[in-house]
Amino acid sequence: MPQWFALLPIGAPLVLLAVRLLAWRESGLRPRRVLGAGQGATGLALALALVAVAAVAFYGPVTSPVIGLGDWGLSIRLDALSVTLFALVSFVGAIVVRFSRHYLDGDARQGVFVGNLCLTLAAVSLLVLAGNLLQLVLAWIGTSLALQRLLLFYADRTGAVLAARKKYLVARAGDGCLILAALMLAWSFGSGDIATLLAQAREMAAGDQAIPLAVPFATLLLAVAALLKSAQFPTHGWLPEVVETPTPVSALLHAGIINAGGFLVVRFADVMLLSTSSLHLLALVGGFTALFGSVVMLTQSSVKVSLAYSTVAQMGFMFLQCGFGAFSVAVLHIVAHSLYKAHAFLSSGSVVELARASWVPGGEGRPHPLRVLAGLIAAVAILVGVGVLFGVTVQDKPALLALGAILMLGLTHLFAQAMESRPRGYVLGRIAGIAVAVALLYFTLQAGAATWLATTLPASPRPDTVTVALMILAVGSFALITLLQIIAPYRLDRPRWRAAYVWIANGLYANALFNRLLSTLERPLPLSNKEISL
Repeated sequence: MPQWFALLPIGAPLVLLAVRLLAWRESGLRPRRVLGAGQGATGLALALALVAVAAVAFYGPVTSPVIGLGDWGLSIRLDALSVTLFALVSFVGAIVVRFSRHYLDGDARQGVFVGNLCLTLAAVSLLVLAGNLLQLVLAWIGTSLALQRLLLFYADRTGAVLAARKKYLVARAGDGCLILAALMLAWSFGSGDIATLLAQAREMAAGDQAIPLAVPFATLLLAVAALLKSAQFPTHGWLPEVVETPTPVSALLHAGIINAGGFLVVRFADVMLLSTSSLHLLALVGGFTALFGSVVMLTQSSVKVSLAYSTVAQMGFMFLQCGFGAFSVAVLHIVAHSLYKAHAFLSSGSVVELARASWVPGGEGRPHPLRVLAGLIAAVAILVGVGVLFGVTVQDKPALLALGAILMLGLTHLFAQAMESRPRGYVLGRIAGIAVAVALLYFTLQAGAATWLATTLPASPRPDTVTVALMILAVGSFALITLLQIIAPYRLDRPRWRAAYVWIANGLYANALFNRLLSTLERPLPLSNKEISL
């Protein structure tokens, strides 16, 4: 593939920026030209993304010439990772913009809203397509500032202002970490070109070159920047509070922008493997956040807040995957979560009707702890058995089995229910069949993702002792939470369980402590769109 062809996707952010410029001239009620241009621009972006996917599939990865000085400027990197996320962002963006045409119909500032949506999509596109460090850093910051405009679309809402304040503070801390990391990487590798940088990192991992002293510090900064970007504990509080914004913003945020932290880690996977301490940090913080978010999610009465905590948990699980070195699985998780979460938010207004239509009376009686434990063991055993068929064993690929075991824990309740009172062979066989189908789907999708991303991402490394301990801790923790999740509803009449429920429902009060910290800051943060300049 010729290098100049890699510049073709630059048309996507350009036409999206043109919509934002048009919105300045036609920003009022039912702006027909802006709405039409928005749908046309996102449609063109999706078409370019599909062309980029086909080009990489046939010709392999390529980086365009730099429009700038040396390795610094505007350049497009087309590889399996960038085109996958480019297509994902373009697809979600096209749906969200189309949904906004009807969702905000009659709003006096609909044109401004659509323009800011397109501006944000342009920034995200430049981020995932970045071929050099300068473009990546600028697009990273630009994505945050463009999102800030959307979060403050209703600037008269106190909750929206508070959430935007916290997001602004956390984002600037993450920006600082990324800037320092980029400077260290450019100095250590002697280049700002991402492809060159990753190639040298592979040589260092193979022992062909010495690892510069600054690289471990740069990987730690990359990890911190990613954790801050993707709302990990304890700086997660802003994400559940941005439900004050219009629903299309929530859909775009949870299905696209929040994945930027995971993209950063996966983009520099070869560099991250040079420092196991950074991977351990991702696994620890991500694993705890996944447990925390999934438990808090179950206690929320608001649909959107519950979905937000679900996103916190899913991003934590994604970082757990990265910490274990399963980068291709993390990319697969990003794609699956984005599609599911976009649909969940865009259909959140009808969730009550859907719940009523699908409700069935629950079974009577408390599940016996031994049956729950037996169901847990059965689910994991099926996963291990199916894994052997795919050549996945504890010795060769422990990370895939550990992550798959956590996935299969979701079937524990089905097994426990089937074992209640008088177990029937037909019921147990049917649930076992479901478990086998889930395991087959998991390993098949993982194998497909690994094959597609093989030319871009490094293979999962053999885990060290600390990583193995973290895997055991993660599986054990999720198993314990699964048992408590099934047993807890029958014990809420006890004072200690009620007290624990209150603490969990309030997110262990971590967000309250962050609010108190924010109130002590004397420096004013931007409160309205007029005060934010790109």
